[in-house]
Amino acid sequence: MTDRLTIALAQLSQTVGDLPGNADAMLEWRARTPGADLIVYPELQLIGYPPEDLVLKPALIARAESELARLAAATADGGPAMLVGTVVREQGLLYNALALLDGGRIAEIRRKHELPNYGTFDEKRLFASAPPPEPIVFRGVRIGLPICEDIWFPAVCAHLRARGAELLISPNGSPYEVDKDDLRSSAIAAARVAETGLPLAYLNRVGGQDEIVFDGASFVLNADGLLAHQLPDWEETVVETQWQRGPDGWRCLPGVLNALEPHPSDIYHAMVVGLRDYVDGNRFPGVVLGLSGGIDSAICAAIAADALGPDRVWCVMLPSRFTSEASLDDAAQCARMIGCRLDTIPIAPAVEAFDAMLSDSFADRTVDITEENIQSRIRGVTLMALSNKFGHMLLTTGNKSEMSVGYATIYGDMAGGYNPLKDAYKTTVFAISRWRNANRPRIGLGPDGPVMPETIITKPPSAELRPDQKDSDSLPPYDVLDPILHGLVEEELSVSALVERGFDRDTVIRIERLLYIAEYKRRQAPPGVKLGTRNFGRDRRYPITNAFRTS
Repeated sequence: MTDRLTIALAQLSQTVGDLPGNADAMLEWRARTPGADLIVYPELQLIGYPPEDLVLKPALIARAESELARLAAATADGGPAMLVGTVVREQGLLYNALALLDGGRIAEIRRKHELPNYGTFDEKRLFASAPPPEPIVFRGVRIGLPICEDIWFPAVCAHLRARGAELLISPNGSPYEVDKDDLRSSAIAAARVAETGLPLAYLNRVGGQDEIVFDGASFVLNADGLLAHQLPDWEETVVETQWQRGPDGWRCLPGVLNALEPHPSDIYHAMVVGLRDYVDGNRFPGVVLGLSGGIDSAICAAIAADALGPDRVWCVMLPSRFTSEASLDDAAQCARMIGCRLDTIPIAPAVEAFDAMLSDSFADRTVDITEENIQSRIRGVTLMALSNKFGHMLLTTGNKSEMSVGYATIYGDMAGGYNPLKDAYKTTVFAISRWRNANRPRIGLGPDGPVMPETIITKPPSAELRPDQKDSDSLPPYDVLDPILHGLVEEELSVSALVERGFDRDTVIRIERLLYIAEYKRRQAPPGVKLGTRNFGRDRRYPITNAFRTS
């Protein structure tokens, strides 16, 4: 039995499905902490999280077993033991598990009990629920290992305490959401510490995986509820935590308390990490996007530059006869400020060709939104052609306000591979644009200083598809629209409930109708980073054919 432990917390990224690469990375980070007794990795770090249906492939399970054996053999060198998140197969069932690797062997296996099955999670579809786990005994110390969701309810930690656990270590794969840091530490983890009287080390991963992004922000709480360590958000790191046994049990010695990114910096960092890992994980050389002179495309260009570096960002201005000189000037200045490439390809020849091609079919029809959408689709075809020819992934730039009410053109401005703003309402777009013009993200590769002219932020938003067009011609002001949408989408409120908050009934009824009838568009939209509790995609799954209304 020992009275001292050095436990390294490895807050790492991952690549889903790259088991040899993930294993190699764990060994590399282990080599950085030769003095630790134990190094801990995030949930399912060996196979990547969330694995979705990949975990149903027998070949993946076999490879996980092989790589886990390789990792176990590496601990024969007398260095730190490893606590590795992986999948195990027992009697035909799959379990989300932790393996203690020590002395050249797999010393212990512990399985997850609470399986989340909401929002972005569907673990009950993939894994079996194990009984509440017993503590492991490591160097004579009884350690409880609640895995992620196991700490969101009291039962597992209470069971571990009753079975003699002296401290708790919780490996996690907890995706970022606005305000989730406080929920994890001040509510969930603090409650488990208070209930059990045990210290808790909470380890989370960093990095993007398709629509979700992990922010890290790991921490250690002592039994008195005081914070002993706070790891940074948005960065890979490993921290050696020092633990001592005293008269009142185990305590983690104080360490560095990193400040976490405040709002809206946290949102911007989430967008940067999500885009970076999506582009790099899918091996694109860079991104291409339409730069219109508007705020959405400007901030997307800035996010891309911070994620990938300005040299991997290719902006294209696609003016029509409705494009203002101010928009041309703003786009050019924005590209100069960011330091990225800007080409200009006028779409007038293609518009004229479509007008001629469709003139007989449209002869008895007045000009309407159809002709507006043709312009958007010409731009989409042009950008996709550049993407196909040169390999750059096409970014779309529509925000959540527009996608909610269908203020987007399917096969036009919706065409592309990824959308950084997919879960950002228009008011959020304004907030992060002002923030980025005054700040540079600490993980950013873009320039210091402002990234767009102030006129882009202050001018009235417009799609510029007809003379003197403004978004306000078709939609309520965004400071009215966005709270209504937040109530309908994030809070699932009825029309009556929103009217009670002071919104005009006819406006709310109209917005609810637009929200529902645009579902078919959203089903065909590219992925984008999840920011809130109800993103369009994994979180919110509505039928396309749907007659229900709350009015």
